[in-house]
Amino acid sequence: MTTLTRRRALHLAVAGAVAGPAVLRITRAHAAEFTLKAANNAPVTHPLSIYMGRAADAIREETGGKVEIKLFPNNQLGGDTDMLSQLRSGALELFTLSPLILATLVPAASISGVGFAWSSYDKLWPAMDGDLGAHVRAQIDKAGLFAFERIWENGFRQTTSSTRPILTAEDFKGFKIRVPPSPMWTSMFKAFDAAPMTINFAEVYSALQTRIAEGQENPLALIEAAKLYEVQKHLSKTNHMWDGFWLLSNGRLWRGLPQDVKTVVAKHFNAQAVEQRAETLKRNISTEQDLRSRGLAFHDVDTKAFQAKLQSAGFYKEWKGKFGDDAWALLEKHTGSIA
Repeated sequence: MTTLTRRRALHLAVAGAVAGPAVLRITRAHAAEFTLKAANNAPVTHPLSIYMGRAADAIREETGGKVEIKLFPNNQLGGDTDMLSQLRSGALELFTLSPLILATLVPAASISGVGFAWSSYDKLWPAMDGDLGAHVRAQIDKAGLFAFERIWENGFRQTTSSTRPILTAEDFKGFKIRVPPSPMWTSMFKAFDAAPMTINFAEVYSALQTRIAEGQENPLALIEAAKLYEVQKHLSKTNHMWDGFWLLSNGRLWRGLPQDVKTVVAKHFNAQAVEQRAETLKRNISTEQDLRSRGLAFHDVDTKAFQAKLQSAGFYKEWKGKFGDDAWALLEKHTGSIA
């Protein structure tokens, strides 16, 4: 009778809470009492997909098959904005999303991606696992979503181009660069006098291939996994933003799950997030040589000059005003004075 009791309790907890289809699919297949779909935008070879799979395996094993996580990597369920809508409606149970894209719904989320804010992981992880991350998660909760405690790694973002290397801030002028659907990304590249174009990641390769966009910006591991080196010639090591992935669930769905299920699911996803961080860093270090061998030309740049351009354009003043003094103070507690 345990299955029926849990099923009834869960349906009572979420009934009427979220419009659209049932928020949780419960099936007897493989003896699973709880089956949740988990989606991301990363290729199957990317550490995000690999370590989410490991978490799913560990959850299935610890629960004796009663909790099953079905993975849908590589935009199988649509682009980021599509999947966020599915998560909010209850059609999708788990989804990883960049804080900067999440900012379209939760503006505070993008504070971790302020341009040229982070100088090292020694400052970043204590902030995101500590008070800055807690601040963001509280704002995510207010928006009706639940964010797991440990954020997953994407990495420091680099700039690629099919037309010319970006060596100075002035080289961005008029440059048609693909950016994700995020106010901060658009704001930053407009401050560089570039021409940012909002395109979901699922369409990036074709946009670069057809020269709709001249360039894009992403961490090395994702540039390799998505084979963007096939349609780009230059990579400038701008390290302009750090980016990660919050693992999100629908807030009412999460609260409606039995406590023992939540404990096991959170434990393994948080543990694998930490493992994935180390693997992604390792890949970003080793991937540079691989990308060079594939014909991508690497260029070092003076990041201080880029930061000075953002300062003179009023970028930092604008975003400090948007985040508020308290949140900005939390950021600079870890980064030091930004500008």
